[in-house]
Amino acid sequence: MTETIRNFIDGTWADAGAGRRFTSHNPADVRQPVVEAPLSSREDVDRAVAAARAALPAWRSLPPPRRGEILYRAGALLIAHKQRLGELVTREMGKVIAEGLGDVQEAIDIAFYMAGEGRRFQGETVPSELPDKDCKSIREPLGVVALITPWNFPIAIPAWKLFGSLICGNTVILKPSSETPACAAALVGILAEAGIPPGVVNLVCGPGEEVGEYLVTHPDVDGASFTGSCAAGERLERRLAELHRPLALEMGGKNALIVMDDADLELALEGTLWGGFGTSGQRCTAASRIVVHERVCERFVTLLAERAKQLRLGDGLHAPTDVGPLINESQGRKVLDYISIGREEGARLVVGGRRVEDGELAHGFFIEPTVFSGVTPAMRIAREEIFGPVVSILSCASFEEAVRIVNNVPFGLSSAIYSRDVNTTARAERELATGIVYINASTIGAEVHLPFGGWRHSGSGHPEAGGRGGAIDFFSRIKVVYRDYSGKLQRAQIDTTG
Repeated sequence: MTETIRNFIDGTWADAGAGRRFTSHNPADVRQPVVEAPLSSREDVDRAVAAARAALPAWRSLPPPRRGEILYRAGALLIAHKQRLGELVTREMGKVIAEGLGDVQEAIDIAFYMAGEGRRFQGETVPSELPDKDCKSIREPLGVVALITPWNFPIAIPAWKLFGSLICGNTVILKPSSETPACAAALVGILAEAGIPPGVVNLVCGPGEEVGEYLVTHPDVDGASFTGSCAAGERLERRLAELHRPLALEMGGKNALIVMDDADLELALEGTLWGGFGTSGQRCTAASRIVVHERVCERFVTLLAERAKQLRLGDGLHAPTDVGPLINESQGRKVLDYISIGREEGARLVVGGRRVEDGELAHGFFIEPTVFSGVTPAMRIAREEIFGPVVSILSCASFEEAVRIVNNVPFGLSSAIYSRDVNTTARAERELATGIVYINASTIGAEVHLPFGGWRHSGSGHPEAGGRGGAIDFFSRIKVVYRDYSGKLQRAQIDTTG
């Protein structure tokens, strides 16, 4: 019998008001259902928002260090349940078990990081230009916040958003992807066990078009954070601009990895394999473009093809598996369509390029790791996000040309360069127009104590995670306080002393 999960509203697990449900499946074998989840409506969103609004005064009044204590307990519970949760990520999303456990580890890391921020929830104090007067800034929560999360990091990304918003004193409504409701419910269950008060965290499952858009535009919601497709994110951006409502967006990427002629080719190959085919290429930071210096390009393509052929496809719970399935049939068709587009554009298919339907793999969405060479910057496969295990190799004659290729796309999330020349890498970190730059490492692998976010069409400029400019800066707002204890009227920029 398929496990059933429910919405979490005002501290209680509850079915959708209309009683409708949907089922998530294992993308490695669609014959295996994972959970049945509530198919929510606008009425369910209304109840969740009302619960969050009612809980806001008490939660925002709780001192940040006390809020942090709950996040510390959540982090400890995540550690205790890491194996179970990692396996759930693999079953519901498809990534291999090592990555599933890594998904949970990110949630652990951000739980402890944000818990510590409860004792560093700081503004600044500065001197006044007038005597007997002091000036300071303090942080306050946005209020009720809507969180919309994707399926590719079904525990890590909800944790990034939840823990950052909670430590700032917000109450939240989480709307996860309909592909991974079980992972979201498991994370919310951890918070409930850790002692989060009723109404502070609410979970509503359902489709983005009906539930998600209604949630972020709800009149009693004060801010929203969205991670997902460019089309959906930009639609929300237009809607919320009319409401003057804060919105953090993390959207697509067309990330490039540069391999210079002096690079350690073995290290660059490992970075390409991990960046291009890890999570089956279903990362916003995936290395989908590899810009290789012409002196080493032919050799690099040959070596990459050999290594890509050796990658083993299969169920992510099986230890030998290197590459798991795509999330669903629709995503599989999209990837195959782009492979056809690459051929039509004149790129050379070096390896891969087909859906694998042999034996047990016939019941999942498996596409071979695919490598194109002879790709030019104007080709669609070099400009548009594919979100699958497809890597395009572009040749360059110089560092300057490589940088032009990397920067000449609408996106600006992540980039990387492999070179032994310290001067070249120093120029790269200055010239690459992306929010994240890696030196002699792949385009994936961000750490939670630094901000995570992209430029241009990759995001709105409000990064996730920690550090200055990260989630704390989005999920709180600054209030400036001037206190005059002189006992007389003093006028800034007018009064003088002397």
